[in-house]
Amino acid sequence: MAESREGPISWYSPDPRAIIPLDKFKVSRSLRQLERKGAFETRFNTAFRVVIEQCAARSETWISAEITDAYCGLFERGYAHSVESWKDGVLAGGLYGVSLGGAFFGESMFSLVKDASKIALVRLVQRLEAHGFLLLDTQFLTPHLASLGACEIPRKEYLSLLKLAVKAGTSFISGPGGV
Repeated sequence: MAESREGPISWYSPDPRAIIPLDKFKVSRSLRQLERKGAFETRFNTAFRVVIEQCAARSETWISAEITDAYCGLFERGYAHSVESWKDGVLAGGLYGVSLGGAFFGESMFSLVKDASKIALVRLVQRLEAHGFLLLDTQFLTPHLASLGACEIPRKEYLSLLKLAVKAGTSFISGPGGV
C-alpha cells in the first residue's frame, strides 16, 4: 500500500488480520432481494483498470498511479481480477483483488449506485465458494466488513490458513482443479 496517492509504497502485514470466512458471509434480507431481482448485471474482468481507477477516485487513497500500474500488470498475468456491477450498461460499482491458489486478497471496492459494490461482493463470495477457495482476505476490519461477517484472526492462524489456501488446486477463472 502507499501512504497516500503520492506516498511511498510499503509492505503491510496487520496482526490481527481481517478475513471473511466464506461460510460466515452475511447477506441482509434487503440485499438478497436486490440480488434476486437482478438489479445489477455482474461481470468479471471486463473493466479492470476502470474499477481500480474508480476505487482510487476519492479524496484520500492509498492507490497511487504506481500501484494502479502494478495491479494492471498482475491483471494482464491473470492474478488480479475485478468483479463489476453494471446498471443499464453503465459501471455502477465493483471491487478488485488478487488470487493465488485458493486465496483471494480483496484490495478495494467502490460504488456509484447504492449497493452496487455490495452486490459485487456477494457475487465474489459465490464465485469463491463455487471454485473451492479457502480464504477471502480483507486485511483490515471495518464496521462495514464486520456487518458482512468479517472477523480478525491472529497472524499465526492467518499464516496457517494462507499456506493451505495457496496450495489449493483452484483458479478464480476456471474453478477446482483448473478445469
